[in-house]
Amino acid sequence: HVQLVESGGGSVTAGGSLNLTCASSSSTDNTYCMAWFRQAPGKEREGVARFYIGYGNTYYADSVKGRFTISKDVAKNTLYLQMNSLKPEDTAMYYCAAKIGGGCYTFRANAYNYWGQGTQVTVS
Repeated sequence: HVQLVESGGGSVTAGGSLNLTCASSSSTDNTYCMAWFRQAPGKEREGVARFYIGYGNTYYADSVKGRFTISKDVAKNTLYLQMNSLKPEDTAMYYCAAKIGGGCYTFRANAYNYWGQGTQVTVS
């Protein structure tokens, strides 16, 4: 069982930056796909960025391309999401998720096996 714990959320003004962190309770091997999702009030959960551990490939939602960067520190079992040029529409609860096996080709939330509790990001 993998436990994921997010941190780094907060309140910022538009144009600001935040760096989210997701600490994993166990190491992730090459079959893992790690991702960040977000969910705003009244909206469905949407994928923001994902990282295919075994190949180093990254994928981004169109809405965040060029502004957000996903990365991972393998030694620390930690996933990051650097968010720059934040906009009010980025306001949401941000979740870290892990998918084991089956590649890293989807942002379908039900394809992911483990989830963190979330960290709130508010942009005004």
